[in-house]
Amino acid sequence: MEGITEGVNNINISDSYKKNRIQVSNTKKPLFFYVNLAKRYMQQHNEVELSALGMAIATVVTVAEILKNNGLAVEKKIMTSTVDIKDDSRGRPVQKAKIEIVLGKTVNFDELMAAAAVENGENGDIEEQGA
Repeated sequence: MEGITEGVNNINISDSYKKNRIQVSNTKKPLFFYVNLAKRYMQQHNEVELSALGMAIATVVTVAEILKNNGLAVEKKIMTSTVDIKDDSRGRPVQKAKIEIVLGKTVNFDELMAAAAVENGENGDIEEQGA
């Protein structure tokens, strides 16, 4: 059992630089799931890396633009590439487009998040007091 625990700890140490990566799919989760997850990752790690392949690229770009337009994020880096993925039905590799967008916190990120939290909390308090 100690060997397994030690192996897991070694993996976590070597992969720690990717703890702020979100791999986006355009079919599994709704858009704002990724927006809210990216906000949480930026709170924890000060930056987030959004990554997607193929048709999910539009979702990643939309998430990044929502965060930027709301004043929460700034672009740090955008990388595009193609990756070879083996297609089981054809039996040969297929090239897919890949995008990686690194977003960092804006200067007023924490203030905006705190204001949003207070706004959500106040709405609940007002309703309770009026009842």
